[in-house]
Amino acid sequence: MTFPVLMYHEIRKEEDFHATEQHPIDVKQNYKDFLPSPLFITLEKFEQQMEYLFINGFHPLTLNEVKAYYEGGPLPEKSVLLTFDDCFQSIKEYAYPILKKYQFHATAFVVTGWLHDSKRQFEKEKSVCLSINDLKEMADVFEYANHTHCMHVRTSETESLLMTSSKEDFAKDLDECNNHSLIEHKNVFAYPFGLFNESNVLTLREKAFKLAFTCENGHNDRKNDPLLLKRNAIPYLMDLETFKKIITN
Repeated sequence: MTFPVLMYHEIRKEEDFHATEQHPIDVKQNYKDFLPSPLFITLEKFEQQMEYLFINGFHPLTLNEVKAYYEGGPLPEKSVLLTFDDCFQSIKEYAYPILKKYQFHATAFVVTGWLHDSKRQFEKEKSVCLSINDLKEMADVFEYANHTHCMHVRTSETESLLMTSSKEDFAKDLDECNNHSLIEHKNVFAYPFGLFNESNVLTLREKAFKLAFTCENGHNDRKNDPLLLKRNAIPYLMDLETFKKIITN
């Protein structure tokens, strides 16, 4: 038995999305960056994908089900884990009502240092992080896990801040994220940008993390190291037939 993990970041209506434009982020942390176009998907395609999963009887996993699987438990038929990174506004604007419509469960990886203190009006031109209260209002659909407190920072094309920090600083950041009241799964992690090194994995293992997710494509089974689980990014260019192949492997 294998299961795929799907990774989403941002959603826009097709009429509002322009792949050639830059997409600046707006977060509480003093960090400026741009979200690349392949990390967007159109609302129309996202709804089509969720409808396909629903009609074809797929089971959106909870993190506890994934943990139980790696402890020897069963995995439901047609299992899939739906994940969303960084908690931008479109998760609440677009993903949340669609997931709720189909009674789907999902996981959001939270950079707690990015969360705004108060709600912001939806801005389609920027990737604006949600507020703490926004995430609380979606807790009937989403569960929240660790994506660092302030180490979701790219230092080069191939490195992130957690890779260049000491083990002690990385461990301290993990604790700071986990101390946030929103983080229910304090032993589940997603590597920012999918970038990490052996020291990062060792730190997670030493701190008794059960699951950690990369950005490597593919399905997962019990042969996978649970701290190196694969996730499939779903970009705006992907058609439904390709999506079906990713789901069914």
